[in-house]
Amino acid sequence: MSNVTFDADGITLERVREYVWEIPPEGDMRAPARVFASEALLEEIKEDKTLEQIKNTTHLPGITNYAICMPDGHQGYGFPVGGVGAIDAEDGCISPGSVGYDINCGVRMMRTNLTYDDLQGREEELVDSLFTNIPSGLGGGGIVESGVDTVEEILERGVDWALENGHAVEGDLLHCEDEGVRAGADADKISQKAKDRGKNQIGSLGSGNHFLEVQRVTDVFDEEVGAAFGLEKDQIVVLIHCGSRGLGHQTCNDYLRKIEQQHQGLLDQLPDKELAAAPAGSQLAEDYYGAMNAAINFAWVNRQLIMHRTRQVFERVFDRPWEEMEMELLYDVAHNIAKKETHTVGGEDRELYVHRKGATRAFPAGHPDVPNAYRDVGQPVIIPGSMGAGSYVLRGGENSMDLTFGSTAHGAGRLMSRTQAKNEYWGGDVQDALEEQDRIYVKAQSGATIAEEAPGVYKDVDEVVRISDALGIGDKVARTFPICNIKG
Repeated sequence: MSNVTFDADGITLERVREYVWEIPPEGDMRAPARVFASEALLEEIKEDKTLEQIKNTTHLPGITNYAICMPDGHQGYGFPVGGVGAIDAEDGCISPGSVGYDINCGVRMMRTNLTYDDLQGREEELVDSLFTNIPSGLGGGGIVESGVDTVEEILERGVDWALENGHAVEGDLLHCEDEGVRAGADADKISQKAKDRGKNQIGSLGSGNHFLEVQRVTDVFDEEVGAAFGLEKDQIVVLIHCGSRGLGHQTCNDYLRKIEQQHQGLLDQLPDKELAAAPAGSQLAEDYYGAMNAAINFAWVNRQLIMHRTRQVFERVFDRPWEEMEMELLYDVAHNIAKKETHTVGGEDRELYVHRKGATRAFPAGHPDVPNAYRDVGQPVIIPGSMGAGSYVLRGGENSMDLTFGSTAHGAGRLMSRTQAKNEYWGGDVQDALEEQDRIYVKAQSGATIAEEAPGVYKDVDEVVRISDALGIGDKVARTFPICNIKG
């Protein structure tokens, strides 16, 4: 039996039940904070300011039930990465700081009918071709160079725009969260500066922890759900992780400044100004929601264009049409987002702004927002691990609505800051070790990027997923392992 309490340098967590820990309300906290983790993960989580940050989020007006920290939680900007905050959409607020700078950073997985045997011996050709053809790194350069008119259309229409312009097929929309289009997107609420930053970045990975990875399926844990997702052992899949680039960053920045100017009173009530929020029902809250939805559309198009270009690269390398290789989107899901959703709280249905920052929506089987293709089994959840550890595909668990407002973790979660990582690791050594030990081929704009993303920088993704599965918020379906990885 594990301990009844866990002391984390002055913050005491009480064990509610296995893997569920609570920080009881004190002072101006409006609700308890809950952490979903094993004691091994808590030992890592307590090393930075994550627990202090999740306590701080409980000061946001309208926060419902409890603030949540997922097993991959780590320190973020104000609101911890791995955080979920469900806030009343009438009496509460919406918090750009709690969504984060990279609006709709998210992941998509594309399956293929290729097997690992088909790829062996061609890894270097494939990684070189992907790196050459898919823009990455800081700054400009995208697959589509456009004027602001095009950006505005993308902001309003999302993946519909890509379909009309030959960068998508109908099936891509049907297998994307919200079918790739956020209702309520308002391009007019995005600043000119943000649009200018976005116009030459459409279809680009960016930098940091964003990547494109060719993987093989090593394990299928649930044959029935695996079949529904179209996954089988030894199959080749492609995982894409990126967001809204400079446009999303600028949009967050713009609204943080506006909140400082217009809602200083609310800001003064919060223990950390990085949690900056606009009161629900205010003009600024409405404006931000319209702008955020538009940036979400931009990110979906960004990932769509990268996927479409990946199909073209595979066509050249394997000398056959992508349709013949059955390169179809399995799913695309956001993990930096605040969405109006209806949840049952205290026996009644309430409309909430569900803030997920470094957390993934994980709706169970039967939920009306799960695409038709997967409604019988539950929403696909994609959890990327580090370059050396592999990734997981889960499905929304039946306890997710009760425990986490339909959410689970979004990745392995960092253990080490980027600066610390660069001091500990040398990019070239990491690259060589991955190739020699694990036959993983990595290509990046700089050695520093590889050092920042070294496998040792991350928590144990197996443990993060084990907790999700044990709690029934996201159930294990399959595991994948990297073959080729490109990053900015």
